[in-house]
Amino acid sequence: MKEFLKQVFTWWNGQTIGTRFHTWRKGERVGEDEFGNVYYQGGKDSEGRTRRWVIYNGYAEASAIPPGWHGWIHHRVDTPPSQEDYKPRPWQKPHHINLTGTPLAYRPKGAIARPGTEQKERPRVTGEYDAWTPGN
Repeated sequence: MKEFLKQVFTWWNGQTIGTRFHTWRKGERVGEDEFGNVYYQGGKDSEGRTRRWVIYNGYAEASAIPPGWHGWIHHRVDTPPSQEDYKPRPWQKPHHINLTGTPLAYRPKGAIARPGTEQKERPRVTGEYDAWTPGN
């Protein structure tokens, strides 16, 4: 019952009930990547091309699509990586989870949210910068 409610009321926990139904009716499984994301195609999109979509393994995180599949899902290449001997180029880096909004997110020096920052206000500006004030 819990999984059913997730599919009805959330979009970030994998596929919604609408996506499940569309996949069942029109989806043709094309392949799976190393993260467990499953790729489908079927039907036509608004531009008359074959519609392509992904069902994420876990949270819906667009940055979790590897480079080869990214090219296919965005219609940059016609052949999916599962149907060819795809090898990433040397400059293509492996996926790292997006940490934005988590306690592990990058916080630069001076950021109020930086761990260990006890101050309640930002430090006063010093140096050559003069803040604008109305009437000057």
